[in-house]
Amino acid sequence: MMEQLRSSLGNILDLGGPVVAILALVSVLTLALIFYKLWQFHAAGVGRHRALSAAISAWDEGARPQAARHLAESTSYLAPVIEQAIGQADSGNALVSQRLDAEAEARFARLESGFKVLDVVAQLAPLLGLFGTVLGMIEAFRTLQDAGSAVDPSLLAGGIWVALLTTAAGLVVAMPAALVLSWFEGRMHRERVFAERGLRTILAPTTAKQDTQVHAA
Repeated sequence: MMEQLRSSLGNILDLGGPVVAILALVSVLTLALIFYKLWQFHAAGVGRHRALSAAISAWDEGARPQAARHLAESTSYLAPVIEQAIGQADSGNALVSQRLDAEAEARFARLESGFKVLDVVAQLAPLLGLFGTVLGMIEAFRTLQDAGSAVDPSLLAGGIWVALLTTAAGLVVAMPAALVLSWFEGRMHRERVFAERGLRTILAPTTAKQDTQVHAA
């Protein structure tokens, strides 16, 4: 089984030439990057904010001991930022919000490292495949010209399908990269929405507003 697979890959590389070899290498590196990002997201607890959400809700309701207990149970990468926000919620410093936003963005930046690579692969892989096709077509027409009057249509047809192989290879590499990148970016957008809502809730809880209204009355 492995010998057949190795032989098939070897035939594809021989037909497609260096362009297909480059695309094969890019596909392996891209797959490794995708698996690394999935592991990084899992290790950071992306999307797993149940305890952190409970802590934010408890703080919003004025139950500070419960908020501290839920926060201690959280394994989210955003827990230190929320903890810092709770510690400075009563400071009255106008720059606290900006500092907390910067802390959250630093964590987002670490999770988004590698996104640019996936974006480059999604954009350049089809172009690289097209480049291989152009080179293949040039070679096919050169072979046809060398044949002179003894033109064999199979020479041209064979050269064309071999040339188009590189375009197919480029699309095979680019489409999954674009799809996975879109999914990663969607997850990070939801993370930003959650972090912004959580930080604003900590710094301006509903109970504080109610207390202000009571004192004003």
